[in-house]
Amino acid sequence: MLMEKKNAIITGIASYVPDYILNNEELSRMVDTTDEWITTRIGTKERRILKGEGTGSSDLGAPAVKELLRKTNTTPEEIDLMICCTSTPDYRFPSTASIISEKCGIKKAYSFDIQAACSGFLFAMQTAAAYIQGGLAKKIIVVAAEKMSSMTDYTDRSTCPIFGDAASAVLVEPTTENLGVLDADLHTDGAGLTHLLMKAGGSVNVPSHETVDRREHFIYQEGRIVFKYAVSYMSEAASHIMEKNNLTFNDVDWFVPHQANQRIIDAAAHRMGIDSSKVMVNIQKYGNTSSASIPLALSEWEPQLKKGDTIVMAAFGAGFTWGSMYLKWAYDTK
Repeated sequence: MLMEKKNAIITGIASYVPDYILNNEELSRMVDTTDEWITTRIGTKERRILKGEGTGSSDLGAPAVKELLRKTNTTPEEIDLMICCTSTPDYRFPSTASIISEKCGIKKAYSFDIQAACSGFLFAMQTAAAYIQGGLAKKIIVVAAEKMSSMTDYTDRSTCPIFGDAASAVLVEPTTENLGVLDADLHTDGAGLTHLLMKAGGSVNVPSHETVDRREHFIYQEGRIVFKYAVSYMSEAASHIMEKNNLTFNDVDWFVPHQANQRIIDAAAHRMGIDSSKVMVNIQKYGNTSSASIPLALSEWEPQLKKGDTIVMAAFGAGFTWGSMYLKWAYDTK
């Protein structure tokens, strides 16, 4: 007897952003920049920052997961697996997923982190889909939690306007309907290492007085090179998945790009032929929240999403990592 194919669907979504808003006016008093410069080159007007000594990415992820459990009427005991995507873990070890699990009372699941930079949510969703399709789990939480302010150099005018803090979480479950994660096109090219990284703090370049003095524990980015690759790779991956699945721009209800830069978003959508009214953009409010940016947008647009909506997501991040995902939304918002 043939078993029915199982697809992985998102059955709920929730997000969390800190209360503190760092707007361009305040930022311009911290570093040599202006609202006009930031708005025209990046597209960000404000970003959320997690304040408080001793706070980390788990303090963003835990509220998002708790709200997800509440919204979906799910108990912590029902969760089989938690995957946390983050580039800003609370500690080198243990995993941030284990800390979020503890804060949310999730004791029967096993948890682990995925680090794929800004592409992390897509990589984590594909991993969750594999667990669902293989019958290894029935209820999975994918949480993206990023305290980007923790590695942002607020003396570097080229990078400090870009990033913000946020978290978002989704509940992933099986279905036999033709919904959920239907295809993905994910890539890694390690040649991108030198263009976007934190130079110190790992096992290659351990922390020292010298690395601190050289400000090597913050994000280093070669903006022009990263911009070029991001536009090319994001649009190519999204276009490829559309062609592979016989989708035209008319078939796509929503395009959800990683919120890296307004110009990157515009260029990628233009190359794909997607009308701007179908593109989810909230970079002006939150900045680049790394792996949290795509689910944060989905969470904000959730009231507008309908069961069966065709969604194409695309991301690009350090590594380089990049890719796209073809998803059919699984429910109407109640």
